[in-house]
Amino acid sequence: MFDLARRASLFAATAFALALAAPQGPALADVPESSDPIKLAVLEWTGQHITTYIAGQVLERMGYTVEYVTAGSFPSANGTADGDLSATLELWNNNLGDYWPQLLAEGKAEDIGDVGLDAREGWIYPKYVEASCPGLPAWDAFLGCAELFATPETLPNGRFLEYPADWGDRATRLIVENSLAFESVPAGSEGALIAELKSAIEKQQPLVMMFWAPHWVLSTVEYGWVDIPADLVEKYSMNKPHTIKTAWPGLKDKWPAAYKLLKALKITNEIQQPLMDLVDNQGQDVREVTAKWLDENEAVWRAWVDQAMM
Repeated sequence: MFDLARRASLFAATAFALALAAPQGPALADVPESSDPIKLAVLEWTGQHITTYIAGQVLERMGYTVEYVTAGSFPSANGTADGDLSATLELWNNNLGDYWPQLLAEGKAEDIGDVGLDAREGWIYPKYVEASCPGLPAWDAFLGCAELFATPETLPNGRFLEYPADWGDRATRLIVENSLAFESVPAGSEGALIAELKSAIEKQQPLVMMFWAPHWVLSTVEYGWVDIPADLVEKYSMNKPHTIKTAWPGLKDKWPAAYKLLKALKITNEIQQPLMDLVDNQGQDVREVTAKWLDENEAVWRAWVDQAMM
């Protein structure tokens, strides 16, 4: 009798624990609506990886099969429109080029909402440069110090470190079209941008580069933003950017709960930057980092699931 009672008690406790662990919502039995994999685009920067793997792992916990597909910013547009990709998460509106807006306007891709980041973009320099260029971050002072940023390859012009070519060339166009005394050099990747910044700081060398926030490295260095005039900021789309999520238009019909989950997903700077540090600065695996975050922050993503199951 004691053994039977003990087994019954253990069974009840296990059932209660499973009930707590299960995603809440009346339509749970209908998820996944299709056994086909939901394919999420993985682009070129760590923040996008974090957003994508958090989204994908929540979908996996709901029962979906998820595939993570490496794609460039612009190739992901074709894939999303064709249905080869189910969603592309965290696109910056000022790096969309011409093709993404065209697809969104034509209804071949769908904007499913803001990611939730408090984003900024512009030209940064290490703070110690101000000692050699009095007047920074003022624009006129910056232009007057162009030769300070020169290298043997760019003399007499200053060297400007641009985004990787696939991310767009807005800073380069600003320099060329306004005849600034700088030569723009594209970085090979996000990692190359970080490596150059770290190297310049280690050697106390001048550097000016295109960059963005949120980013983990900005919490480890002292830096300034060049005060670019408002008319140039507007003309070259360097105003305060926002980040969007996009989806294949068929997503809402094939996987309606997944569609609602991705719409509900919100990733803030407070979520993303510490995870960036773990991945980029401490060398941890992004999938393990995001899985641990999910384990420790169930209340956050459970709210997204609740909205998806309504």
